[in-house]
Amino acid sequence: MNDAFDFVVLGAGSAGVRAARFAAGFGAKVAIVEAGALGGTCVNVGCIPKKLYVYASEFPADVHDAAFYGWDVSEPTMNFRRLVENKDREIARLNGIYQGLLERAGVTIVSGFGKLLDEERVEVDGRVLHAKHILLATGGRPTRLDLPGSELGIDSNGFFAMKELPRSMVIVGSGYIAVELAMVVAALGVETKLAFRSDRVLRGFDSDIRDALTEALVRQGIALHPHSDFKGFSRAGEKLRVEIEGGEIVADEILHATGRAPLLDGIGLENTRVQRGPSGFVRVNEHFQTDAPTVFAAGDITGGAQLTPVALAEGMYIARHLFAGLKTPPDLKNVPTAVFTSPAIGTVGLCEEDARSHYPNVQIYRSSFRALKLTMSDRQERTLVKLVVDGDSDRVLGCHVVGRDAGEIIQGFAVALRAGATKAIFDSTIGIHPTVAEELVTLREPVS
Repeated sequence: MNDAFDFVVLGAGSAGVRAARFAAGFGAKVAIVEAGALGGTCVNVGCIPKKLYVYASEFPADVHDAAFYGWDVSEPTMNFRRLVENKDREIARLNGIYQGLLERAGVTIVSGFGKLLDEERVEVDGRVLHAKHILLATGGRPTRLDLPGSELGIDSNGFFAMKELPRSMVIVGSGYIAVELAMVVAALGVETKLAFRSDRVLRGFDSDIRDALTEALVRQGIALHPHSDFKGFSRAGEKLRVEIEGGEIVADEILHATGRAPLLDGIGLENTRVQRGPSGFVRVNEHFQTDAPTVFAAGDITGGAQLTPVALAEGMYIARHLFAGLKTPPDLKNVPTAVFTSPAIGTVGLCEEDARSHYPNVQIYRSSFRALKLTMSDRQERTLVKLVVDGDSDRVLGCHVVGRDAGEIIQGFAVALRAGATKAIFDSTIGIHPTVAEELVTLREPVS
């Protein structure tokens, strides 16, 4: 067996698979090493199952609205086990697609846990792969607070392994994973509590978005526990207890959603010159090259935006850089993102707070309203659209939407921001009526 390769990739997630496929397409001899299921976090315990669960969670509201449109429908009931079975079937299908893509590209798939012996060799269950170049793309893992009893409860990986819904759940955290899953389980009928240390959810997002989502969480009946000073976790009979300063929060299940960390344990970094930064992420230069010249790193282990499209762009660039001579790294400014809550969030560019810290003359355009579909319903969900504009150059610095299909809307406006579109160009663009998206090209008067 010839185990000499031009390129060995550790991790068959978004960055790793994309890099391996492109490198093979450029004529390189490539091996990819994976101890788990192909597709990484996104396919198996992240974006895909989450979005499927979000779809499931939207049906009760749709059924409720249907009555106002003349449909007589019975109260829906949730068969969670059926949802899980169908989700697992879809993920298995995607695992097979990833395998086929790699095999058709000529990539050697090596199943097992890979460990760096040095900067040119990877050991997988006793088999040694020799590589001219190595890519670390091992992804991330959920973290828990370092407090007594933190082993109790589940994390996001455990959430997608659940076969039955608990009657009640307390979610610890306030980031996008916490709020997305809180809204999912609440819509599926779980008594939901959200506990977090800060005053509001979604730190780092635009303040208006944070306020709008907080209102949506409350409307959905989710009990919020801001300013929670966590002390530990313990059992309370058959239930679980979150211990906070001055009290406790009790539920059938605890979901820990307090962040993610790079998955680097045991991969042999100590056998190389690869260095990690203060937060534990792998240190790389603009070409995603580590301190070991033959070793590169991409995706969630480098400390950048932990988004699947970013990982894909990084993996693709590394392959092109090493095997096609490309020298210009991807431009990761103005990366659009979405939070799949109900209503959803779509955002690209600067939030108002960041814009004001960099530009002296910031203008804000904003509108909040009930979407047309809901005007015949009794649901009070509101839609928010917001533009952040540099008043001196007229350039649109940020675009933010809270509402149904916000992610679909924001993708197109991300192109406009990357092209440097001005507010005047937005104003001169003909909208599509009646849509939410048209509101972004009909905002005429600044609110500040």
